[in-house]
Amino acid sequence: MSATRPSVSYAGGDAGLRAASGVTRPFRPCADCTCSPGLLSRQGRRSSMFLKQLENNRRKGGKDARASTLSGSGNESIYSSDSLCRTTREINTSERLLKLRLEMIKHDLCCYIVPSEDEHQSEYVSLADQRRAFISGFTGSAGVACITRNLLNFNEKHPDGKSVLSTDGRYFNQASQELDFNWSLLKQGEDSLTWQQWCIKEAEDMSQGLGGKVARIGVDPRLISYEQVRNFNSLIEGNVSAASGAKVELVPVEQNLIDAIWSEFEVVPDRNCNQLLLLSADFHGEPFEEKRQRLLKDIHKTYGESSSLVVVALDEICWLLNLRGSDIEYNPVFYSYLLIDDESTTLFTDNPTGDEIDTYLKENKVEVRPYKDVWNHLQGHAAKSESKKGSILIPDNSSWQLVLQVTSQNYKQIHSPVDLFKSVKNSTEIRNAHAAQVKDGVCLAQFFAWLEDQLVFSEALIDEYRAAEKLTSIRKTQKNFMGNSFETISSTGPNAAVIHYAPPMEGSSMIDPSKIYLCDSGSQFKEGTTDITRTIHMTTPTQQEIDHYTLVLKGNLAVERLVFPEGTTGIHIDAIARQFLWSHGLDYKHGTGHGIGSFLNVHEGPIGIGQRGSLIKFPLQPGNIISNEPGYYRDGEYGIRLENDLLVKRVEPAQGGKFLQFENLTMVPYCKKLINVKMLTREEKDQINEYHKRIWHSIVPFLQPRSVPFKWLKRETAAL
Repeated sequence: MSATRPSVSYAGGDAGLRAASGVTRPFRPCADCTCSPGLLSRQGRRSSMFLKQLENNRRKGGKDARASTLSGSGNESIYSSDSLCRTTREINTSERLLKLRLEMIKHDLCCYIVPSEDEHQSEYVSLADQRRAFISGFTGSAGVACITRNLLNFNEKHPDGKSVLSTDGRYFNQASQELDFNWSLLKQGEDSLTWQQWCIKEAEDMSQGLGGKVARIGVDPRLISYEQVRNFNSLIEGNVSAASGAKVELVPVEQNLIDAIWSEFEVVPDRNCNQLLLLSADFHGEPFEEKRQRLLKDIHKTYGESSSLVVVALDEICWLLNLRGSDIEYNPVFYSYLLIDDESTTLFTDNPTGDEIDTYLKENKVEVRPYKDVWNHLQGHAAKSESKKGSILIPDNSSWQLVLQVTSQNYKQIHSPVDLFKSVKNSTEIRNAHAAQVKDGVCLAQFFAWLEDQLVFSEALIDEYRAAEKLTSIRKTQKNFMGNSFETISSTGPNAAVIHYAPPMEGSSMIDPSKIYLCDSGSQFKEGTTDITRTIHMTTPTQQEIDHYTLVLKGNLAVERLVFPEGTTGIHIDAIARQFLWSHGLDYKHGTGHGIGSFLNVHEGPIGIGQRGSLIKFPLQPGNIISNEPGYYRDGEYGIRLENDLLVKRVEPAQGGKFLQFENLTMVPYCKKLINVKMLTREEKDQINEYHKRIWHSIVPFLQPRSVPFKWLKRETAAL
């Protein structure tokens, strides 16, 4: 970790900052375009100029990629590259930061926090909720922007200050590319300060400089969880000493300051409000009324007969009601809140329903109210609940705004039982998950066979974006395909070392068959959600690439064949995946696995495999579906990741107590060219051969005999 505080540049006048950074004029992608580069990136229209420059620079000065060493020295990176050309920038955020600071003056703020999430604490949000991307230019899914206004500068027409973006290791490379000269990057887990500590330190310094005046840190209370607010206030109490004379407060600012200035720079995206979809019993396996009674029984047993629950997470509401939506790209959810108690179920949404769903909701006694009515309704419900001496149960991911509305003292903060119920798939969901994986296995066999045939045998030129589009077009041929489960990561050579890389529509790199190609993609079928990563090579890989791939594969296989006692969490399992890389001084800067929904979000809580402390609270259970995706990333050369979707199952009764194991649901072979058979044990070879045999028998019935995909699958599933 860095022992020093990150340097932060002031954001003053436009001209001086442009000159200092070498930027002479703002980026303009097309004539009369008013969109920010951040928005263009989010809409898939941004150029890949930075990646092209980076690759060209590395080709000139890079080391021999054919070195066969497995040591940890050289260009390897546990996240991706930070060595970026800074002479040209596509983004200039100076004017929007100035406008934001003018708004901060109106609210007497020294610091303003811009989270990534929407008011439901969603990981992936709609364009209309991508406020952090608007103000910073950084488009990754995780991160927090913090902007200060220098209280010691009394020029209210041109206030200055600092701005930082905090994100995790998946996005260090991307943030370094997308942030302009106004911003500094706080690397989570590496820098000495967290974003909360940075805000408090800046506020404390300004308060001291003004003789103890209160320095106010503001945030939209809808966009930050109450749990985060409590932790933030604890940090203030623990870090701002009375002896310093400083006073720091975290305050809710109900008028979102980004929304106040957004329209001055670009057309503000509309928030979607699309038609809903009702799932049939063939896909959900448990009617709403049964889920409701199971939920109420759990609530009453733990919290008392008069308790009611507010459900705020969008995927929890969809799962409970057996409804799906399309308001957020890749996530089949819709904007809503749900309030449930013994007497009623109230759904707050503006989405159109249609006759079928109207009838369904009436039959199940679900009252529908406008989305924004939730705030007034909660106030009244809190008073009613208090008179009955009951409790309102508020999930630990509830927004600060929701807690502010429930002003009575009879609420309890809990982890939503719906989250736990949803993570355990029933027999119908498990059966459908198998079917979804076979469908995606067919599609990926067709895709990889097509790609190799075009690049190697036809010598065609295919860029990363076109390849991703081809994969989507293949998936569209499958019945019940509802869309991708996330933006396809289609990456060649050095781009594969960028963990969450996504090819731009214009100017994406041509796929080089002489380099590693990494494809991380997934589908939303009515039957279920998939998330699959394969790393392939279509010509002759280097010995180093082969050996590193095999280390990643060995970790993946070790997790898959693990047998473990009930009560085991993902924290306990994480090292199993990393052990072979660690033995050579190598690692990767992301989790090993995440929960996967059933035709729901591709990232589903509360389970996971990784090093996050919160995972210790949630042991794996039979019926969980979780990804297994170790990787390795060699900066500027290639990236490797292998991801399968695993079902948690009980081990057949045996001596020694209750144990669990994994079943690999994914139906896509590993790349034989990249496997060093000499590094495998007999157990590992048998495991791969059995897996490939199962893939062959599951997928080949859906392929035309002697077709290109048939021949590709036969070759890739042949015994080692």
